[in-house]
Amino acid sequence: MRAALFHEFQGSIDVDNVPDPSPPADGVVMKVMANGVCRSDWHAWMGHDDDIKSLPHVPGHECAGIIEAVGPDVRNWKPGMRAIIPVVSGCGHCGYCLDGQHQVCPDQYQPGFTGWGSFAEYVAVPYADANLVPLPEEVSFEVGGSLGCRFTTAFRVIAQQAEVKPGQWVAIHACGGVGLSAIVIAEAMGANVIAIDIDDDKLALAKEAGAAHTINGLKTNDVPEAIMDLSSGGTHVSVDALGSPLTCRNSILSLRRQGRHIQVGLLLGGENNPPLPMDRVVAHELEIIGSHAMAGHTFPDMMAMVTSGKVKPEKLIKQRVNLAEGAKVLEQLGEFTETGVTMITEF
Repeated sequence: MRAALFHEFQGSIDVDNVPDPSPPADGVVMKVMANGVCRSDWHAWMGHDDDIKSLPHVPGHECAGIIEAVGPDVRNWKPGMRAIIPVVSGCGHCGYCLDGQHQVCPDQYQPGFTGWGSFAEYVAVPYADANLVPLPEEVSFEVGGSLGCRFTTAFRVIAQQAEVKPGQWVAIHACGGVGLSAIVIAEAMGANVIAIDIDDDKLALAKEAGAAHTINGLKTNDVPEAIMDLSSGGTHVSVDALGSPLTCRNSILSLRRQGRHIQVGLLLGGENNPPLPMDRVVAHELEIIGSHAMAGHTFPDMMAMVTSGKVKPEKLIKQRVNLAEGAKVLEQLGEFTETGVTMITEF
């Protein structure tokens, strides 16, 4: 099969022919029909992720396609079925999985991290029965692929972790794929959204996605103060969708008393232990909540919003590329020049 792989961290990502995968006993091989280019893949390529144990490596985790082959222990999936692979697949039998919390399974599998990913014609994943999600016929493969990580991650942030209510104020710090998805979902749930970024083009897209207000961090002396003014005392929920010491701190300082900070952006590469305003956390009884992907069995509520047209993830897809072009887009994600979501649709 054709796959995009790198032989050293931060080295060139090139398309080459590699052996086709075989399905694990409890897993499947999926023919990849669409795959997103996500910043998490960039972190993997940079060498920030300890899950990658050997090179060469194939990145990619945000995918949808058609089941090509199944292992002998798989019961719920057959070749020809349409599916989404969640970015995190739980083992299905540990205490966390039995409690429905597959996204924090200690033995979780992540394509593109734990093993070779979906920057390829085919991808193999284990734990199929516990995690794979059916892709409805009315949802395109490229939309399905875009749901595998960023959109579902944002749905868990807004609907499951923050439990956003109509009329609440929500601040989204950084308008990349997760941030824009969070804006779409929060607005659909009746929240008043403030989007923060340092790029006017991304802020314009945030407006299109449903943000009531936007703030350019480069043009604002005090971002938390500006958010406090717009929201009459602070937001009920604030999300760091980038993952940096500055956006994390600004997010916490943007909250009203008893507000919730959700950390979903990855703080990696030496920034994983930022100083935090814990005096404010204590005095204002703030909550700091981590959020990591979303369990496959909880996709139906989100999928219902997609199939009903209440949310339109396709509006966030701004670029469609082939496999080689997608590899080059991935190499450039550290420059923060991308706007919207890029999908690989030709392999």
